[in-house]
Amino acid sequence: MSAPVVIGPATLYNADALVVLPALAGLDALLCDPPYSSGGQFRSDRVQDTRKKYVRSGSSSAELPDFSGDNRDQRGFSYWAALWLAAALRACRPGAVGMFFTDWRQLSASIDYMQAGGWVWRGVVPWCKPDARPQLGRFTAQCEYVIWGTAGAMPGDPMAATIPGFYECSAPRERVHVTQKPLALVRELLRIVPPGGAVLDCFMGSGSTGVACLQTGRRVVGIELYPVHFESACDRINDAHRQGALFEHADTAQEQARLTL
Repeated sequence: MSAPVVIGPATLYNADALVVLPALAGLDALLCDPPYSSGGQFRSDRVQDTRKKYVRSGSSSAELPDFSGDNRDQRGFSYWAALWLAAALRACRPGAVGMFFTDWRQLSASIDYMQAGGWVWRGVVPWCKPDARPQLGRFTAQCEYVIWGTAGAMPGDPMAATIPGFYECSAPRERVHVTQKPLALVRELLRIVPPGGAVLDCFMGSGSTGVACLQTGRRVVGIELYPVHFESACDRINDAHRQGALFEHADTAQEQARLTL
């Protein structure tokens, strides 16, 4: 394993998550966007290029780099997911919060493999996209989901603020990764992490979790396997580090307004 890139409060690894995770310990939270191995009803659909599966026809995002790890069959995907979640659990402190994205096809499997990895499943947070592609004659697949749980018991805090369990937010129009998540949404999810806490993102992609962590005064340990995406993530996180913390509290009226744009 090569030495990490350190950018202020961010420690970033260009490596396989299952190689790096055993060397980590004491992290305060997990927030990541792993490959879904989804995008279709049949095996032949799943093995397509990710840009064909997840990008609208004619979108400029179709020119972005592909990523692998998103074409496993259901049994292989669930087994692999349980492995990395178990490793992430050992990297986090007792009581840490774990969160990761999934879609409707993998929703039930995601709940299962979170628990197979040793986490206590706590719930599902829908992310509704108001500009989702419409479906003629059927319900629009308008939501992705955040599965969340904890590393064991979750101590109560009578002074903690309430946090919504549903978010409406458009996907980024300009992106550097096919499945890039909106920063406003990620900042909201980080409200459950103590200020100054260390967040693990073991599928860093474009680095949105890292950027949101730095913007809200938190630390991040990021892992990304593919050099092209690792370089993009480092660039975005470096820009965020130069700007400093911008959102001391993600529940301000301004931030809530961003979620509806």
